[in-house]
Amino acid sequence: MKRGFDAIASLVGLTLLGWLIGLLVLVVRKTSAGPGIFAQARVGRNEKTFTCYKLRTMAVGTPIRGTHETAASAMTSIGGTLRRFKLDEIPQLWNVLKGDMSLVGPRPCLPVQEELIRQRRARGVFEARPGITGKAQILGIDMSDPEKLACVDAEYVAEQNFFGDLVLLLKTVTGSGQGDRIRV
Repeated sequence: MKRGFDAIASLVGLTLLGWLIGLLVLVVRKTSAGPGIFAQARVGRNEKTFTCYKLRTMAVGTPIRGTHETAASAMTSIGGTLRRFKLDEIPQLWNVLKGDMSLVGPRPCLPVQEELIRQRRARGVFEARPGITGKAQILGIDMSDPEKLACVDAEYVAEQNFFGDLVLLLKTVTGSGQGDRIRV
């Protein structure tokens, strides 16, 4: 049921928001050098690496590491706004449609985030598809505390259900959660 809902919702989302993605790609390209869409390797279900798509919010050449380890000066002029309103996440609907991600689940981490991978592996978090949003994001927990994040992700994996996911989606759309923090 979850996969079916994800596929239909992502297809509808891409159909309705395709124009917005196109517009935002143009804005990103106009306000900073480089592509509008950012493609990056992430760790997904069963620790399989996949390419995750987002609107680019960081300057080209920013080192590959967690956002909490990245200086705020790496953010593009429009990047903060895209992140604040979670608009940078919209292209991930393509990842959901492809089956690499779910709408709700643990946020996919970078292959270089070894401690988080170890913590998640120990708790069985990789049994679930990663999500665009999740319980940890609503609670304001980011990847700067790998053990705490892995524990909350494991709670989600153990408790996940359709109606719980709908609540997390609603909270995300209405602005709950902080997203990943940028190092100041």
